[in-house]
Amino acid sequence: MKIPYAVLFDMDGTLLMTEQLATPAFKRTFADLRDRKLWDGETPSDEQFTNVLGMTIQQLWDTLLPGADRHVKETANEWMLKHEIDLLKEGACELYPGVREQLQLLHAEGIALFVASNGLEAYIDAVCEQFQLKPLFTDLYSAGRFHTKSKTDLVAKLLADYPIAQAVMVGDRHSDVEAGKKNGLFTIACDFGFAKPGELEGADAIIRQFSELAAHLPFPMLHHR
Repeated sequence: MKIPYAVLFDMDGTLLMTEQLATPAFKRTFADLRDRKLWDGETPSDEQFTNVLGMTIQQLWDTLLPGADRHVKETANEWMLKHEIDLLKEGACELYPGVREQLQLLHAEGIALFVASNGLEAYIDAVCEQFQLKPLFTDLYSAGRFHTKSKTDLVAKLLADYPIAQAVMVGDRHSDVEAGKKNGLFTIACDFGFAKPGELEGADAIIRQFSELAAHLPFPMLHHR
């Protein structure tokens, strides 16, 4: 059965205030690497950690661990995931204001909701579990689950798997805008995440707080205006 309307959401910096989670998780991971003599370079700055959010897993570790071998990067990735899930359970992180209300509104309108993230499958699953978002989403797509090379490829796979008549991409990085545009979607950029000035150019709409989302969707809706 065809899905009339759908919204695809990035996770980090779009739904989740990820820096509250990622920065301490990265620091714990680099401490682990040092303790086990797997890395003796500098620990990246908070800004460098924030800059890699939204990258694919491979790009992220290639940036943070230049010159490290594959085993070290895979080990770092496993520890990072463990620390992120531990921090989630410790309550270290929150959704952006308005996220839950907007998702509930769209779900009540019968709009299909999806996650489309470059993160690991277990991480996306843990976030949705922690904040009890799973009942609102039709499916959770991640680069970790499907081993896609880019956000564009991930969105293309989702659109191939689900018969969606009209979809919107929502995200906070250039890769989200690009994924939306290259797949022919209306694209809404979130200018409260990790984007640098000018990074979101080309989006059809830009919102500065999540509560503005429904008002910018190009769908006929009953309750939001």
